[in-house]
Amino acid sequence: MTTAEQVTEPHAHHGEGPVWHSGWDALKFVDMLAGDICTVDVDSGGIERFHVGSVAAAFRPRTSGGLVVAVERGFALVDADGNLEQLGDLWSDEGVRMNEGGCDPQGRFYCGSMAYDATPGAGTVWRLDADRSTSVALERVTISNGLAWSLDGALAYYIDTPTGRVDAFEWDADRGFGTRRTVVEIPSGSGGPDGMTVDAEGGLWVALWGGSAVHRYTPDGRLDEVVELPVTQVTACTFGGPDLDELYVTTSRQGLVPSDQPAAGAVFRARPGVRGRAVQAYDG
Repeated sequence: MTTAEQVTEPHAHHGEGPVWHSGWDALKFVDMLAGDICTVDVDSGGIERFHVGSVAAAFRPRTSGGLVVAVERGFALVDADGNLEQLGDLWSDEGVRMNEGGCDPQGRFYCGSMAYDATPGAGTVWRLDADRSTSVALERVTISNGLAWSLDGALAYYIDTPTGRVDAFEWDADRGFGTRRTVVEIPSGSGGPDGMTVDAEGGLWVALWGGSAVHRYTPDGRLDEVVELPVTQVTACTFGGPDLDELYVTTSRQGLVPSDQPAAGAVFRARPGVRGRAVQAYDG
């Protein structure tokens, strides 16, 4: 069992989606419902904010420089000079927002949505191609969360939080999501699976909302490591640092009163003895 250390103040109301990229030599994450992408100085614990809209759901680096971002009801692009271009709404229902995503091995960006009130089946996983065209990848999901690919690119791991599972889809570069099976079932009372990353050995690291922990699972679904945190609402994780051997974990204050869990909303770091992989960039 590993214990995480706090590396920032509780700057975020709802911290999510951490990403480390060698081109930045820094950690970024979203303060989702503030609409900000935050860049962390992990030495001082300070952050800088970049506002993208009412919601900043998820993002990845672009091969051309800058970022691709999922905003409240669609996608946006940030160029290498920091100019923001909104690509337009994908739906009109103001009760549904983007939530979490990532890039496939082919460099396409995905983000899944959810209803603000978590209406079952109201969410959709959307895909943004390099030519800026969009398409539906999965339908009738509820709280679309962690999305990551296996080392060989043959599987897409996916979390729809209320299922309490991590599922694996057979992955095809042209057809996308294929046959689905369950890899991990989170025991009742352990928290809900939220964000996820895959390490350089193929292990799945799953943040547990309400569970005060990040769990590592082997590709066959066996629990073999636990990172404990001093707050309950653990949202997502990624590997970072120059050697990609530091696990950074985001947390949330959503729904808490000011006196509860004073560290909630901070970023934490653990050194679990395994390395991560370089982030897959959006090819656009």
